[in-house]
Amino acid sequence: MSTHSGITAESLKATITERLQAEHTEVVDLSAGCGQMFEVVIVSPLFKDLRLLARHKLVNEKLKEEISAVHAFSQKSYTPEEWANQKK
Repeated sequence: MSTHSGITAESLKATITERLQAEHTEVVDLSAGCGQMFEVVIVSPLFKDLRLLARHKLVNEKLKEEISAVHAFSQKSYTPEEWANQKK
């Protein structure tokens, strides 16, 4: 396994925000900075009317190159309405 994927939490957040039109993005590097394990929360209007599997497929498609460069990628996806209700 490579010691560093070349992916940072900051670069992944910027990519997610741009490619998925995310209104809110949280990215946590669980690999102590080596860029091998990420946990993300994505809030995007693109998820409206999509079931969980379809959301994950969309994310995987949009981030194919980034995901293939890391060891582990965990995602939670919400519409803006779902995220607002989560915060209550």
